[in-house]
Order: sequence, then structure tokens, then C-alpha cells
Amino acid sequence: MSTLTWAEAIVIGAMQGVAELFPVSSLGHSILLPAVVGGSWAADLDVSAPRSPYLAFVVGLHVATALALIVHFRADWVRIVRGLVTSVARREVRGPDQRLAWLLVLATVPVGLAGLALDRVFRTYLALPVPTALFLVLNGAVLLVVEHLRRRPAPAPATPGGGAEAGTVLLATEVASDHRIARLPVRDVVTVGAAQIAALAPGISRSGSAMTAGLLKGLPHVDAARLSFLLATPVILAAGVLKLGDLAGPLGDGIRPQILVGSLLSGLGAYLSVRFLSRWFETRSLRPFGIYCVVAGLACLLWFTLR
Repeated sequence: MSTLTWAEAIVIGAMQGVAELFPVSSLGHSILLPAVVGGSWAADLDVSAPRSPYLAFVVGLHVATALALIVHFRADWVRIVRGLVTSVARREVRGPDQRLAWLLVLATVPVGLAGLALDRVFRTYLALPVPTALFLVLNGAVLLVVEHLRRRPAPAPATPGGGAEAGTVLLATEVASDHRIARLPVRDVVTVGAAQIAALAPGISRSGSAMTAGLLKGLPHVDAARLSFLLATPVILAAGVLKLGDLAGPLGDGIRPQILVGSLLSGLGAYLSVRFLSRWFETRSLRPFGIYCVVAGLACLLWFTLR
């Protein structure tokens, strides 16, 4: 019977927190790394196995990642939730916070329905090393092609570092970004949300899919990244919460301490990643991540062929 070692929990937990928000596919890495290492790692960390403890472990990682996103974007979510509540209470959609709240709700529906209907199918038939490596190459190619096709807008001004004044400027910049997103047509935001469905295929990045869709709709990198992170929060949280039964049930027996440690590392990695990426996309593009995905995917394919 497969189990989950401390080394596996630490490595996968830390990797999940970083890769979930980077446009490089956390699920793809969670499949490819054990396959490359081989041995007990490949047996213990088989996401396609129907009763693997790894499934319970992944639940904890998803919940921790979503909580890290909520903590980082806490000011945004306070405004968004308040906007949704006041919109329902007053039966109106007037201010940018109310509009942004409903845009996020509508944009989450397609990927939520697709996830409920297709998650098991994709995980069973595509969550294998070779298809995953191919999808990772495809993910990188899409990132590079979209960057090549679009015309880059003027980069957003860099945020000054340190001090109360810098914090005020940062808050104002974040609110301005939310307001720009709130002005988008409903169909554009729903299209960006629906693009996340592609990430059901292991090796395709959820944040990468949403960002590329946002870029093609004319968003600058910083707004496309911000929208992808806001959209990811309810999707990742729901994916974890809906499967908490796996964590509390027999699949979690004997590995809950490893799940706790892995989840803590995943949450910390996600928090640091979103801070880094929010600054990265103020002035930089998806190209480095696209190159990485192509190289890593081809390297994995070569490894599986020659091994």
C-alpha cells in the first residue's frame, strides 16, 4: 500500500505553493517530479490512483494555497464581499466593487461546472507522465505565442518600497487595478474565467490560461495577473473544500501530520509567490515562464524515452 513520507510531503508541499500561482502548472509538476524521481515516489505520489493517500494530501495543499491568496488579497476581498452583499441587499449593481464581485461570480461558474463534470475523467486518463509533459510544452508554447502576438502596453509604474507612503501608494495602485478590471465587459471576464478549464489537463497552468486570455482581451500584465489570482481563489478553495471528506476519511489516516506540514509549506510558498509575481508583472512578461515550460517538458519527454 502506498503512503506518504516526510520528504515527499515537504518537497511536494513547497513546490505546490509556488507552482500553483506561477504559470507553469502545479498539477503538471506534481505528476512529473515523482515520475522523474521514480521508485517509491512514483508509487506514493500517483494522482491518477483511485484510492491514493496523495489525493488527501492534495486537498490540504489546495486549501492552504487558497487561504494564502485570501490573506494577501484580504483588502480586495473585503471590498468584493461587501460589494456583493450590498448589491444583493439593494438590488443594484452600481459601484466598481459591486460590479467586480458579480464579474468574479459569473466568471467562476464555467470552470466550476467543468471541474465537477470532468475532473475525474481528466485525472484518470491524462494524469500520466507523457501526456503531462506534452501539455507542459503546449502550455509554454501558448505563453510565448500570446506574448509574441500582442502589443505590449506601457508598463505600470513601479511601486516604491518601504514606508507608510509606499503602503498608501500600493493600496491606491491595487484599487485602481480592481477598478480597471471592473470596467471590462462581462463577456471578456467570463472568457478569462472559462480559460481556466484548460487547466484540468495536467501540464496546463490555471494562472497561465487566465493570464493569456486576459492579455488577448487587452489587459496589461499586472491587471491580467491580478484578475487571474482573484479568479483562482474561489476555484482553488472550492476544489479543496469539496474534497475535505478525503482528508477526514480513511485516505488521510496515518498521514495527517505530513499533510499539515506540507500544507503549511504550500501556504507559505503561495503567499511569497503571489507577492513576487504581483511585482514581476508590473514590468515583465510571461516569456521566461514559457521558455521554462517548453524546456522542462521536452527534457521530461527525453528522460522518459531514454530511461
